[in-house]
Parts: sequence; C-alpha cells; structure tokens
Amino acid sequence: MNIPETLKYTKDHEWIRTDGGFAYVGITEYAQKELGDIVFIEIETEGEELARENVFGTIEAVKTVSDIFMPVSGKVLEVNEKLTSSPDLVNKDPYGEGWMIKISLSNPKELDMLMSAQQYKNLINA
Repeated sequence: MNIPETLKYTKDHEWIRTDGGFAYVGITEYAQKELGDIVFIEIETEGEELARENVFGTIEAVKTVSDIFMPVSGKVLEVNEKLTSSPDLVNKDPYGEGWMIKISLSNPKELDMLMSAQQYKNLINA
C-alpha cells in the first residue's frame, strides 16, 4: 500500500499536500481500493469557503456513493477538471493525477491535527 511520507491524512481517508499557502486534496490509495472502480466524482464547491470536515463533494463507485471531506478549513480554488471525463484517474494515480481540489488554507495550524503517514498506516492496519 502506497502511503507517501510527504502527505498528511484524515481518519476519513483523505490526503493533503501543501504547496506554500495552497494545498491539494484527494483520497488515499486505501480508500479508492475500498470503493472499487470510481465512475463519477461530483464537486460543486468551487469558490466556496468550507470548514474542516465539511463535505466538499461526493465520489461514486460501482459499489457505493461516499462523501469527501475537507481535511482543513479553506477556500476551494480549483477542481481537477480531468476527473470529469476520467474519474478512474483516482484509481490509477490517487496521489498524482487523481487529486480532487486545490484549496487556500484558512488556518494552517489545522494541519497539525492531521495524521502522519505512520499514524495513517496504524489506522488502516488496526
């Protein structure tokens, strides 16, 4: 299972990668494997300011539909347009081409509340 050390993780299986005052958010390899083949991603929160743990979109797989949550508070600046025509990018490359949203951080201190790669490994292996 690929769990990059450079990312932070949530108990709901989202990851976040910071880049200056911005960050990219997606779901983990573990989450996409649990969901199965992803067929549709709906994110209609572009331009909105959302609090930590608010729902920013939904992900539809063959098995189920799941909410996707903000790992930290921020404004949704951009949605990965590639996912509209190729939602399977989340299955193929969850930490790269399969990113979901780009956000500006409202409160960078919230990053300290997230899990490290080792803590996330412990969660999914519990």
